[in-house]
Amino acid sequence: MKHGLLLRRLGATAVLGLTVLLAGQTVSMAAGIGSNGSTTLAVTASLLPCDIYANGGTACVAAHSTTRALFANYNGPLYQVTRASDSTKEDIGVQAKGGYAKAGDQDAFCSGTTCIISIIYDQTSNKNDLAIEPKGGNGAADNGVPADALPVTAGGVKVYGASFSGHMGYRNVVGTMVARNGSPESMYMVTSGNHFNSGCCFDYGNAEISLNDTGNGHMDAINFGNERWSNFTVNGNGPWVQADLENGLFQSETGSSKDTTNTGDTEPYVTAMLKNDGQKNFALKHGNAQSGALSTSYSGPLPTTGFNPTYTPMKQEGSIVLGTGGDNSNGSIGSFFEGVMTAGVASDAVDNAVQANIVSVGYGGKSSTAGGVLSPDSTISLNATTPCCTTRYISQQSGGTAQSGTVVTAVISSASSTSNAQDGTWILRAGLADQTCYSFESRDYPGQFMRHYNFQIYRQPMDGSQQFRADATFCSEPGKVGQGFSFHSYNYPTRYLRHFNNTLYVSSNGGPNNFDTQNVWINDVSWLVTTPWAP
Repeated sequence: MKHGLLLRRLGATAVLGLTVLLAGQTVSMAAGIGSNGSTTLAVTASLLPCDIYANGGTACVAAHSTTRALFANYNGPLYQVTRASDSTKEDIGVQAKGGYAKAGDQDAFCSGTTCIISIIYDQTSNKNDLAIEPKGGNGAADNGVPADALPVTAGGVKVYGASFSGHMGYRNVVGTMVARNGSPESMYMVTSGNHFNSGCCFDYGNAEISLNDTGNGHMDAINFGNERWSNFTVNGNGPWVQADLENGLFQSETGSSKDTTNTGDTEPYVTAMLKNDGQKNFALKHGNAQSGALSTSYSGPLPTTGFNPTYTPMKQEGSIVLGTGGDNSNGSIGSFFEGVMTAGVASDAVDNAVQANIVSVGYGGKSSTAGGVLSPDSTISLNATTPCCTTRYISQQSGGTAQSGTVVTAVISSASSTSNAQDGTWILRAGLADQTCYSFESRDYPGQFMRHYNFQIYRQPMDGSQQFRADATFCSEPGKVGQGFSFHSYNYPTRYLRHFNNTLYVSSNGGPNNFDTQNVWINDVSWLVTTPWAP
C-alpha cells in the first residue's frame, strides 16, 4: 500500500509511525491528521523534496536546481556552464551527496572570462534536462543565463541561481514521464519577488512540444510576475503566483483573483506551487521561501464557463519549459533556484513538508562578515568618513522599485529598523568585469548590484551584458583621506564612488558636474569597511 493512500485512510485522531528505506538509508517518519481533517506529515531533516514527494506517492518526474541536490542520494551534476573564451563546457556538481552546488568549480572554470548556463540537469532518472530553448512560434532562439549573475547563500555556502533578463529560456522539448492529456501533476519552483516584470511569460512547468500555442489546456505551468491577463482582475501590484494553462494566466476558475489578501509575493525568495488533477480541479499556493508556511490562494474547479474550448479535461503535452511561455514568448525576467514536477497531485501534508525543507535551506542566509578588510563573498557595510556624515552608510533606502533604486547614504544605528539595517548592508563579490576588483550585491535584492549610469549609482539586476559588468565593477585602493578604502570605476578609472548631497555618484576630483566639486572630495570618496548592520 502506498504511504500517501495509507495516510488518507487514517481516522481523524489516528497517528502512524512509519519507517521506510530510502536511498539506502532508514528514515523515520510520523504522520497524522490535523484538527481540521488535513493530513500532517513530519519528516527527518535528511529527506529532500523529491524524497518527500516519493514517500507521498507522487514521485518527481523532473527535478531541476542550480543550487542543491533535490534527492538525499543525488551525487551528480546540477548544471553545465559554457565558457565564452573557448566554448569549453564544464559540469557543476554538488559538494557532497545530497548537498549544495560546488560553486567554487564554476568560479575557477570561468575565471578571466564569462560563462553561461547551457544545461540545467534533471536529477531524476528520466533525463529531462533543460537545454537552451530553440525558436518557437512567438520567439527566436533564446540565450542562456549568465552563470554568475545571481550569487546567493544557501546552506551557509555560496551558490548561484539562474537570473533571466529577457530572451533567455530553457526547454526539454519532449519530456519523459511528464503528465499528458489530463494526467494529474504537481510542481513548485523557488523564485524571487524582487526580480520580475509584466512580460510574457516567466513559467516553469508543462508546455507544448511544438513550441506553438496549440490551444486552451495544452499548458500547465507555474507563472510568476505581474502580468495581468486580458480582462482578469487581480489584487495589488504583484508579482503573483498564477497558473499558465495557455491563453490565460489564471488565479481561479474565472481567471480573476478570489483571494483579496493575495496582493503579491515581494519577498526575496518565494515558493510558488501549482497542483492540477487534469480533469476538474487545480490549486495555487505561495509562500516565503525563507520562513513560514504556504498560503492557498485558490483551490477549486478548472476554468470552464466562458472559455471555448474549456480547460476540462486538460490536454498537456509533456514538454518542460523554464523562463518563457509555451510558444517561447520570451519577454519576461525572473529568478530560478530550484523546481520539480511530479506524477500525481501531492497531498497538503507533502506540500507542507516540502515548504519546511525549502525554508531549512536558508536561502539568502548569513555569509561571512568582514570589518576593515575586503574579502570576496563577505557581508559588509560602508561608512562615510566625511566629518559631516560619519553616521551615514551606503544604502538603497530610496523608495525605489523591486527592479531598480537609487543608491544613497542613510543614517543607520543600533536603533534602526531591521529593514534600514538590511538596506545598508552589501555582499562583496569578485568584480563582474575584473575579478581583481569588486562588485557590491544588495543584501535585500539577490542578484542586484550597484552600477553607475550617467555617473549616478543605482541598484539594478545583473543582465549579463559587458556594459553592466563594467558599470558594476569598482577597484579598490587606500582611502584618499588616509583611512579606509576608495573605489574607482572600472570603466572610468578617474571617477570614484562618492556621496554628494547624500546621493552616490562616480565622481572625478573636479569636473563639469556639481558632484565633481573638489570641496571635501578626498573625504567623500573614502569609505570605512565595517561589520554589516544585517549579517
